[in-house]
Amino acid sequence: MADDPETGTGAHFASLNQIVYIDERWLSGIRGVMRVLVVEDEEFLADMIAEGLRRDALAVDVAHDGREALERLRLGDYDVLVLDRDLPGLHGDEVCRHVVGARLLTRVLMLTAAGSVRERVAGLGLGADDYLAKPFAYEELLARVLALGRRARPALPPVIERAGIALDSARRQASRDGRHLPLSRKEFGILEVLMRAEGAVVSGDDLIEQVWEENTSYRTNAVRVALSKLRAKLGEPQVIETVPGHGYRIGGPA
Repeated sequence: MADDPETGTGAHFASLNQIVYIDERWLSGIRGVMRVLVVEDEEFLADMIAEGLRRDALAVDVAHDGREALERLRLGDYDVLVLDRDLPGLHGDEVCRHVVGARLLTRVLMLTAAGSVRERVAGLGLGADDYLAKPFAYEELLARVLALGRRARPALPPVIERAGIALDSARRQASRDGRHLPLSRKEFGILEVLMRAEGAVVSGDDLIEQVWEENTSYRTNAVRVALSKLRAKLGEPQVIETVPGHGYRIGGPA
């Protein structure tokens, strides 16, 4: 396929080396890690989209046909569905109808090789929230996904406080008793999930689901390693409690 004159793509969007990273202020109001399901039968394109979104700190699952997409939607909650309209087997239109009919909170960004006004109107008429014609620039897809994600999640107070810890989700900053905490992305994600739980126990599986990507196994001790580093940065007295057989929580007064 010839390069697109605007995006410089030889396929559907620009090389990942050309990705423009979004300022973290774009993530204001988004709770935890945004979860995205990419449904695209062209495996190379699906993998490229997923890799790009993961580099931009989103949790991504991939399906290559409509039936697999419905199964993933049944098993998990997603903020945004990036849906190719022209899927083999179960058509993308049917997947979109399912999302709308089931009244899921998932927002739908529909992709298609046909960019005519008629096609766009038809896709939006099915209940899709947005529409993007191939070929497209990755940074445009990212911007649309982030915008839909903000609409999918209710607005939350950007700053939450508990046990002397202040966490600003808009600025991605945290402090304890006025002392800045230099946290990694995963450490910040764990702390945010635990603080939003308001003292309730959060299992390791739940932390994996909300902070890590799909291919991470709790058995790898990834959570324990990240928690150990987080506890060290938080300092004494320890506020993250381990509840044997159940998970973790942040104790102390709100």
